[in-house]
Amino acid sequence: MNTYKKNAFTYATIVAMGGFVFGLDAALISGTVKFITQEFSLTDLELGSVVGAPAMGVLLALIFVGHACNKYGRKTTLVIAACCYLISAISSAFAPTYWALITARFLGGLAFSSISLASMYIGEIAPSKWRGKLVSMTQINIVVGLSAAYFINYLILGLVDSQAAWVSTLGINDYTWRWMLGTEVIFAILWLILLLFIPRSPAWLLYKGRTKEAKNTLRKIISEEEVTIKIAEMQQSLKNSNQDRSMLTQLKEIFSKPMRVTMIIAMTIAIAQQATGINAILFYAPTVFEQLGIGTDAAFAQAIYIGLTSVIFTILGLLLVDRLGRKPMIIWGMVWIILSLAICFYGFKSANYTITKAAIVEMTDIPNADRLNPLIDIPYESDIDFKAALIETLGNTDARDFSGLLLQKAADINALLILFGILSFIGAFHFSVGPVMWVLFSEIFPISIRGIAIPFFTLVTSLVSYLVQKFFPWQLATMGISSTLLFYAIIVLIGLVILHFYLIETKNMTIEEVQLALTPKK
Repeated sequence: MNTYKKNAFTYATIVAMGGFVFGLDAALISGTVKFITQEFSLTDLELGSVVGAPAMGVLLALIFVGHACNKYGRKTTLVIAACCYLISAISSAFAPTYWALITARFLGGLAFSSISLASMYIGEIAPSKWRGKLVSMTQINIVVGLSAAYFINYLILGLVDSQAAWVSTLGINDYTWRWMLGTEVIFAILWLILLLFIPRSPAWLLYKGRTKEAKNTLRKIISEEEVTIKIAEMQQSLKNSNQDRSMLTQLKEIFSKPMRVTMIIAMTIAIAQQATGINAILFYAPTVFEQLGIGTDAAFAQAIYIGLTSVIFTILGLLLVDRLGRKPMIIWGMVWIILSLAICFYGFKSANYTITKAAIVEMTDIPNADRLNPLIDIPYESDIDFKAALIETLGNTDARDFSGLLLQKAADINALLILFGILSFIGAFHFSVGPVMWVLFSEIFPISIRGIAIPFFTLVTSLVSYLVQKFFPWQLATMGISSTLLFYAIIVLIGLVILHFYLIETKNMTIEEVQLALTPKK
């Protein structure tokens, strides 16, 4: 590997590490859901607020991050994001109340904007032939972070079950969820330190009129002969789009007639990516697996498979994005997602739930389990009806706290089919719309407005993500898991139809060539 390529990969890797911290932050909460629900006596919507608080935080951050990265630079804004992650992790681990936990996680959400910044920064330092791979590294790091979070949660839960003396001494038994959230501190510190060693974006330096510094940065990642050509291309792009404009003016340009196709593509994929329901599965993984009737401990173990599947298929996507092209991966990936959700829908829809007398005898952990006697041998054809009967019989608290055990004993369900559908869905997402959306965002916007455009459309996808996270527990309780998954599949289908007609292929094209291809011909 030559020096130019080595430097580009090094800088991209450091910036993409923010994806690891993001994935860790996002998925650690999945293991704490039952613990914090019990400790703070949360309702379904309150639980959704805790899980979705970071998504709400990023909604606020993305309003200002475009201005910040244009005024202060991509690097400085990334450093600020790393500080937010660190403070949030510490505050979450020590949160004394429900509102303190929401506030701490909201602060972490301010740092979630680092994902769009990473896409922007890497897209600006990467040579066009490597851009797809380098931008996709952020998604690789996200899924590695997710995997690490599921493993950490499983490990900590295993330590609690071990009843070892040193575990009790450290307070892991009493503060399980706090230890889970607190592990993020180590990685947030590491990322913050490494960010201090990356150069400023050459595109931003040129945008600020610091041409000499821009050339010096480019010399680290491309040959001297290419520097002059690249500077000329970026200057022409800036000249064509007039950089001296307010944020409002730049936002208006996004919705202008020349940007119409770009806007439709960006808006559709921003909505469709999160409307797949991916964050419902990732952030509530043990809860989702409990619906299979496999028990709480097994649900935590199965969540690890989500992480491993995410890593494998993201790496495959990374290796093939510049070979297969963006459009085929997105279109066929969305078809794959719809089919996977359909499998899950069928599996859950065909399930039924019946409590037997023998099962009640075995459920010694439930106080006064004889309360379940009126439900003996009564078949329930949906999880909604079964849970409603449990709540009426046991009350909200016991029905919630022992849901994993109750589902395990009562469910007659094709768990293997649904597990296949879930892992297929995870693989499809991380092979296609997961990483490729960020590749497209790094390519389809002109330099002068990308500081506003990328955060704006990240704001859109974050809003959808928040809505999914916020309302998933409520949907699970009121619609049932089968109808919820069907709802996601229908929205993805609508996005698929739109992108089929508007999405263009951008592989091996410079950012300037992409702008020409997306501009309506007069």
